[in-house]
Amino acid sequence: MGWVDKLKNRRNRAKGASKEHIGRATHNENMEREGKTDQRVSKLKQAGEKVKDAFKKD
Repeated sequence: MGWVDKLKNRRNRAKGASKEHIGRATHNENMEREGKTDQRVSKLKQAGEKVKDAFKKD
């Protein structure tokens, strides 16, 4: 996994966390849901990149 991809995934995860917290603070369920979804997508992308890295090392 390239460092650029790692950085993008972390940025997206942080963005999702902030959306979730803002949505919770403003009682905006849609924004809170979007934030959780953004975080999950970021985690899935990171897991996929880790799998790619594992196969490249062999």
